[in-house]
Amino acid sequence: MEDRILSKPALAAEPLGSDSTEGTREDMPPQVDPRTVIQACLLALALLTMAYVASDILLPLVLAFVLKLLFQPAMRQLDRISVPRGLAALLVILAFFGLIVGLGAAVADPASGWAARLPEGLARLQEKLHFLARPIQTFQNFMHEMGTSGDPGIDFLGTIFRGTQHFASGFFETILILFFLLMSGDTFLRRTVEILPRFSDKRQAVELSQQIEHNISIYLVTITVMNTLVGIATGVTMWATGLGDPVLWGVLAFILNYVPIMGPVAGVAIFVFAGLLSIEGTLAAFLPAGAYLLIHMIEGEIVTPMLLARRFTLNPVLVILSLIFWFWAWGVAGAILAVPMLAIFKIVCDGIKPLNPIGHFLEA
Repeated sequence: MEDRILSKPALAAEPLGSDSTEGTREDMPPQVDPRTVIQACLLALALLTMAYVASDILLPLVLAFVLKLLFQPAMRQLDRISVPRGLAALLVILAFFGLIVGLGAAVADPASGWAARLPEGLARLQEKLHFLARPIQTFQNFMHEMGTSGDPGIDFLGTIFRGTQHFASGFFETILILFFLLMSGDTFLRRTVEILPRFSDKRQAVELSQQIEHNISIYLVTITVMNTLVGIATGVTMWATGLGDPVLWGVLAFILNYVPIMGPVAGVAIFVFAGLLSIEGTLAAFLPAGAYLLIHMIEGEIVTPMLLARRFTLNPVLVILSLIFWFWAWGVAGAILAVPMLAIFKIVCDGIKPLNPIGHFLEA
């Protein structure tokens, strides 16, 4: 891509805003300019405020951009066999949309069945865990307060339905934006290269774009493959332990694994609750949660770090803070996008010399 965009020979990599004669000093710690740091912090605060206020507009846009990075390997393969770009974008989106619809249809009935069992399951759970009687009673009171028409769950389900409508509208916007992003290809990068004044800046813009696309694409593809394997292993394990509905639990584990730390914790709690509702014997009821925790530990602590440790070295404290903030601002979608956005931000800071101290701060 760089050869098609730039006409001069390749030069040594250098951050944006530097002269071609400066070179790089990787052995020296980045120099901190307090004014640049303060300006960057103020800009970040303004952007985060805008992200919260304009979430209805920005969330579909950011999600479409991340999905574009995820689908880039497929787009390249279709481009190699001379499939027109518009048709390739349509095929990729149809495959993605078909997968979403198929998974939704597969888990709809099992999820409805578990939801119907929830009211009576609370009483059964209270019998098994009598020492938790007070927290369970508090939860029942909370569910009762959410309803105002006799049935405690009617207004709650209405809220969920309204949220589903909002999600469907945002999903349509995401698909529309994604289609045109896939169609545009390198158009925005070409326009950026054309307006930059110096060749060194043009070349660095191309390299920075390639680095973001390459690293984030590998991250997203790797995580998706690993989450798929976790979903399959979880579904089979839940069926083997007597919990049933392997497709439902597999899809749930697949989705939760996109949210580091918080997702697996929520998964353990869900499997504890489901096991206590459907399996006789207290010890046996905890087996599904234990099996899920073991699967997650093997994947999260051994396999995935071996594949991604060299590529992503983000500070875990900042990862947690990012998850909390984006979950608060954008909900579940924000929690899923938190780590990719943080990784993109670090790559940009590492590639722009005045922002190198911030990129260094984000490292583990």
